[in-house]
Amino acid sequence: MTTNAMQKQLSSSRSISTILHVVGLLFFAAAFSWLPNITNPLHDGFGGSYQFLTIIALTLSTITFLVGFLADVSLSAPLFALKNIFSICATPLEMLVTILYWSLRAIDKRFVVPPGHELPFIPDLGFHAMPGIMLTLDLMLLSPPLTIKAYGAMTLDSALIFLYWGWVEYCFSLNGWYPYPLLTQLSTWQKLCLCLTSAALMTSSTIVLKWVYGRVNGVEEVKKGAFNPTKID
Repeated sequence: MTTNAMQKQLSSSRSISTILHVVGLLFFAAAFSWLPNITNPLHDGFGGSYQFLTIIALTLSTITFLVGFLADVSLSAPLFALKNIFSICATPLEMLVTILYWSLRAIDKRFVVPPGHELPFIPDLGFHAMPGIMLTLDLMLLSPPLTIKAYGAMTLDSALIFLYWGWVEYCFSLNGWYPYPLLTQLSTWQKLCLCLTSAALMTSSTIVLKWVYGRVNGVEEVKKGAFNPTKID
């Protein structure tokens, strides 16, 4: 059984890692293939589908798994390290997409999609659940523990969220509409609060994932250090 030092020693066989990354890439490709079937008019205009945080996160997840697959094939330590760096960004971002989308959808579908343009259940899962599931499996089974500190995660997550806000506002300046109907109803201060809440959710996801990693893999140091903002692992 071939293993690589950059991956978790007990779980990182080349075949298992390759299978997981191939399956993930197939799920992601299936989601992308559904994009032409989406009738939501908010996908039109400048930015297209990339106005949506869901599609940006899906793209980052695809890059993460593609780099992981190339690392599996080549057994390249730098590629494994690069995959793990991408994972630090992609995993909490997908957690945010999953939490926000399904929470808002449960409250009122019109917050996230115009009436009459809802996705069928399976594609909906493909966009808003499977990426987070696949990235979490990769982290828990095939990756070293997240080494980012809580303060570092907070800084990174805030930067990603505010970059997205800037992108959305730029698209709005050209299109005259927001990708998510909820944003139309919010004032600037409310959008700021939403961004801060989103960054906090991403950071919380990172902390919880570190704790679960320590619990699942029996790494007590990681579990204890998950809630310490200054502890690396």
